Formats: sequence, C-alpha cells, structure tokens
Amino acid sequence: MVGVNKRYLYFAVFSSGMTTLAVELSASRLLGPAFGVSNLVWASIIGLILIYLTLGYFIGGHWADRSPYPKTMYTVLAWGAFTAGLVPIVARPVLRLAAEAFDQLAVGILFGSFTAVLILFCIPVTLLGTISPFAIRLAIDNPSNAGQISGRIYAISTLGSFIGTFLPVLVLTPTIGTTYTFLVFSGYLNLVALIGLWKSSGLRYALIWCWMPVVLICLAIFGVRGPLKVTSGQIFETESAYNYIQVLEINGYRYLRLNEGQGIHSMWHSTQIAFGGPWEQFLAAPFFNPTLYGPEQVKSMAIIGLAAGTIARQATAVFGPIPIDGYEIDPVIINVGRNYFGMTEPNLNAIAQDGRIGLERSERHYTIIAVDAYKPPYIPWHLTTKEFFKLVHDHLTEDGVLAINVGRSPDDRRLINDLAITIQTVFPSVYVMDVPGSFNSIIYTTVQPTSIINLYLNYDHLSKRQNVHPLLLEALQRAIVYHKPTPLDGVVFTDDLNPIEWITNNMILNFMLSGEVEKLQ
Repeated sequence: MVGVNKRYLYFAVFSSGMTTLAVELSASRLLGPAFGVSNLVWASIIGLILIYLTLGYFIGGHWADRSPYPKTMYTVLAWGAFTAGLVPIVARPVLRLAAEAFDQLAVGILFGSFTAVLILFCIPVTLLGTISPFAIRLAIDNPSNAGQISGRIYAISTLGSFIGTFLPVLVLTPTIGTTYTFLVFSGYLNLVALIGLWKSSGLRYALIWCWMPVVLICLAIFGVRGPLKVTSGQIFETESAYNYIQVLEINGYRYLRLNEGQGIHSMWHSTQIAFGGPWEQFLAAPFFNPTLYGPEQVKSMAIIGLAAGTIARQATAVFGPIPIDGYEIDPVIINVGRNYFGMTEPNLNAIAQDGRIGLERSERHYTIIAVDAYKPPYIPWHLTTKEFFKLVHDHLTEDGVLAINVGRSPDDRRLINDLAITIQTVFPSVYVMDVPGSFNSIIYTTVQPTSIINLYLNYDHLSKRQNVHPLLLEALQRAIVYHKPTPLDGVVFTDDLNPIEWITNNMILNFMLSGEVEKLQ
C-alpha cells in the first residue's frame, strides 16, 4: 500500500475516538429534555451504542480487507462525521413530540419516539466503529509488529475517548448547547476526514466532499432555531452540565422544571408563598419536639436540594431571617433561582456543591435539615444510606429534626418503607405523612425521642397564639391529617449495599405499564 501517513492516521483515530464518546455523552443530553437522564435512559444509550460499535468493528474489519486504502477509510470517516451532525436536527421534531407525550403521559408515543431517536444513532456510530479496524489494517506493514500497532491504535483511540468524555459535558454543552455540540464535533471530524482525503487522494477528490461541511455550517446557522421544548408559558430554558432547565410562567406563577419535566422543583409568585405542595411541609418538622415549641426556637436550617429556593423563601417568612445553608449541586440552577424566583434572601447562603460533601465539610449544627433531592428516578443513592443519616444526625442540634421529601407511586411504598427503616437505625423517632394531591410523602425524624402527640399539642398551642404565620399552621394541620403509620419493615441502605436504583426503576416501570399513567390524562 502507498499513501499511508501514519502520523495523520493516528490523529484521525484519536479524533474518531473523541467524537464517538462525545456523541455518546451528548446523546444523554439530547434525550434528557424529553426522556430524562435516569439510569434507565443511560443503560439504553450505552447498550445500543455498544451494539452499534460492535457492528462497526465487524463491518470495518471485512471492509478494510476488501478495500485497504486510506481513501476508503477517510471517506467512511467523512460520512460518519456528517451523519453524526444530522442526528440532533433529524431528532428535533421527534423529541418535541416526545416532550408533549411526556407532559400528557402518553406512554405509547413516548416509547415509540424513544426508540426512534436511539435508532438515529445507528448509522454514525456504526460508521465511526469501522475506523479502528480500518486504521489497524492500513498501519500494519510488517506482521512482526502487528500487536504493537494494534495496541498503539487502540490506546490512541481510547485517549481520544477520554477527551471526548469531558469536553462536551464540562465545556461545550453548558456553553453552546447540545445541538451545537453535535455540530461542532461533527464539523471537526469532517474536516479531519477531508484533510485525510487530500493527503491520501489529492485535492480534487477531497473537494468532491466539501459539500458536507457546507451543509453542517448551514444547519448551524439556519437549522437550529427555537426552544428545545415548545411548552405553554415557557419564559426561559438552558442547559447545564447537570440538567436541562426550564422556567414556565402561568397566571403569575413561575415553575422550575428539569429534564423531562415530570415534577415541579420550585415555585414562585410575586405576592404569595403558599403553594400547597411538599415545600411547606418542611416547616412542620421542628414541632414534633416536646411542647411548647415555638417558631422562635428554630435557629438555623440546611437545605439539601435547594433548587430555586422555594423552601428557603417559606422558611424565612415563617421563622424569620435565620441562617440557611442551601446546597445545590448545579450552579446554573442557583443563578436561575436568583434571576427568576426571587432567591435573594440575605440570610440564604447558596452553595454550589453536592449536599453530602457540603454537609460533611460544614462546621454548623442546624435545627432543621431538609432534604429535597429525591425525585424518582433521580435519587442520589449516597443521600439515602445509613452513613449519610449518621452524618445528618451529627450536624443537628439537640432539638434538631430531619425532613425528607420522597416520591412514590400510588400503590408502591417500598421506597418510603426502606428509607424509614434505614433512618430508624440512626434516629429514635420517625414519622411519615402523605402530601395531598401528589405522589410525595414527607419523612420526619427527630434527634431526641418524641411522640406524634407533641405535634397535636404544638398545633393546638400555636393556633391560639398571635403572630404565627398562617403557612405554618396549614403545614402543621396537613401533617396531622395526612399522618401515616411508621413503617415497621424494609431494607437498610448502606454505602456498601444500596438497591435504590432497582427499587425506583421497578416502581416506575410497574406504574407506567399498569395503565394508570394513561388514566392521569
């Protein structure tokens, strides 16, 4: 064979490996606004990408033996790069249909669109999978160093994959968005392929394929318009390294939605703070303590899962300007809270950090620790374990209380039961209430041994006092009316053994397949 520039061949392999992983990582962000980023979605993406790569390796080996020329390989690379850039454009109408289906909980359309989008990755990923076996065939000029060449090419491809893992997540997606991230990597790899064609087959042949980058540039300029979702009342959307973020405004109320949009993570209104959701139920937490307990005894608070600050705003209104540390892993959500949800309380210290790490580093002890980071299937497992609850216990005052918002399905309380049992290995008293009109429950637990009677007596006492915020009385009343028996059986979650993903995935699949989702329409 002639015309094989090994250095450039290795560079092309590096670029192909980088783009392949970038496509895989960007696929999750592409699907996120419509389908979420749960481990079910990730498993589907990773599994099918591996199948497509396997097919590419198999085809590439046979293809390389039949046409062992750089011209063939770079042409295949050009097509792989080009079709990768088409994926978000072609998928856009399907994703919008899927987003509407998710809002309406139309399961049939949802699964169909999910399958359709994943199939779109078949052509580009399979073509990119052919490059490594092609490069090995072209680079081997002596059978005695075949192993060395093969190892070098796979190492270079893997190094490219390493770069492709972090570059889209940490830099491109938060900066320019998912669609443009696809187009950037597609255009870059297409340019690498065209230069390879020029080096191996001459400028004239390379110019034949110059329409590809022209089309990609036109798509970048004219083909990516409008929001990712077309949702009534949408006033803002953006993407971060963690989430697709959407702000809606309907009749003066603002709503924070993330990813597929199932669940409201924060609410805001210019003149109201009572929303009837799970947020105000955190206010009831300290009043499981012995009577007579008053709002003035609440001295500090930590919120794990701050979102856009609904809990902090309500707590400040009820308890006064107490110090509040709010942990939110996504700094973009913190900015959205400040810009769209009035999250400007001077007593709120918003910390862009994982809640467990932040709490571990904190030197403070809190009257209330509120955990609002659970939303099936997005439940950080490390915030559900015995070790985590021991950490929480160590950061509470003697009259301290932990309150957790837990999602569930109508007929499946396994998650609540298991969490309650796990918490009881650390705390002496645990209480559960169901938030009316929702699939949420609140688990309360106290540092000192307490009784549900305390809640009744405190409510009776506060209802007779003046200057008690009505939102607090409403929260206490709901906690009493919707109190449920404390679970007596369940699985203890630990850092070493935690089946939280299995439970949440099974719960959601059973719920969706039961047909009850369709009834909710």
